Amino acid sequence: MEVYTDAGYVGFVIERKSTSRYCMFLGGNLVTWRSKKQNGVTRSSAEAEFQVLAHGVCKLLWLRIILRDLKVACEESMILYCDNKSAISVAHNSVQHDKTKHIKR
Repeated sequence: MEVYTDAGYVGFVIERKSTSRYCMFLGGNLVTWRSKKQNGVTRSSAEAEFQVLAHGVCKLLWLRIILRDLKVACEESMILYCDNKSAISVAHNSVQHDKTKHIKR
């Protein structure tokens, strides 16, 4: 299971909202994808990317539950891809208070 995530920071200039995009693959096959305007206004590209990362994790867990309900064994690890170094840094160390104190958890 793999999810590729990306966020377009302030893609909607008038509303100041970013765009979340992800695509999920299972065994190399595309299972689901989505591109959607984020609900809230983000203060940085890292926050926009971090929000789409959290959504990607939720989708991976959702797919694992679906596979378990269908009695399909999935022992491989789940992989989440992100292209933003700041968001990756926040994901590895969420105690960066100066950078993440405004992010709702």
